[in-house]
Amino acid sequence: MKIYTKTGDRGDTGLFGGGRVPKDHPRVAAYGDVDELNSFLALARATEPRPRIDDILLPIQRDLLAIGALLATPNPEKMREHLAKARVDDKRVRELEQAIDDGDMEITPLKAFIVPGGTRKAAVLHVCRTVCRRAERAVVTLQETESIPALAIVYLNRLSDLLFTLARVANAQSGSTEETW
Repeated sequence: MKIYTKTGDRGDTGLFGGGRVPKDHPRVAAYGDVDELNSFLALARATEPRPRIDDILLPIQRDLLAIGALLATPNPEKMREHLAKARVDDKRVRELEQAIDDGDMEITPLKAFIVPGGTRKAAVLHVCRTVCRRAERAVVTLQETESIPALAIVYLNRLSDLLFTLARVANAQSGSTEETW
C-alpha cells in the first residue's frame, strides 16, 4: 500500500467514517493540532530522558491518538466498532490530576509567572504546553458547530496544566533555576 493517495490534491480530506471536508475545516484543524501535540510529546520524550516524566508522557500520546480519532469522526455511532480503542474517560483525567499533584510535591509553589525555559527538556515541555492550549482552542471552536466528546476539552485543559508542571519538575530535577517575570 502506498502512503500517498492523491485524494487530497484539491485541498480536501476524508473523515473517518466517510465524508470529505476542506483541509482547513475546524474538524481537521482540531485533530491536526492534537496530532502536532502528540509529535511534540515524542520530542519531549526523546529529549534528556527522565523516566518518571517520560513514563507519564507515553500513555498521554496514546490518549491523544484516541482523541484525534474521535475528532476525525463526525458520526461516531457509525464507526463505534472501529473506535473501540479510542477511549479516554474520567479516570484518565483523574490520573492527569494525580500526576499534577505528585509533580507539585517536587517543586516550589508559584509566586510569579515563569519564563519558559531552563533545561532543554523543560523548554520542549513548555512548547508542548502551548501547542496543547492551541489544540484546546481548536476543539472549543469545533464544538461551536459540531458534536464532539465533551471530555476532549477537559482532557486537553488538564493536560496543559500537567505539561506546565512537568516542565517545572524537569527543571527542579536538574537543579536548573527558573526565571520569573
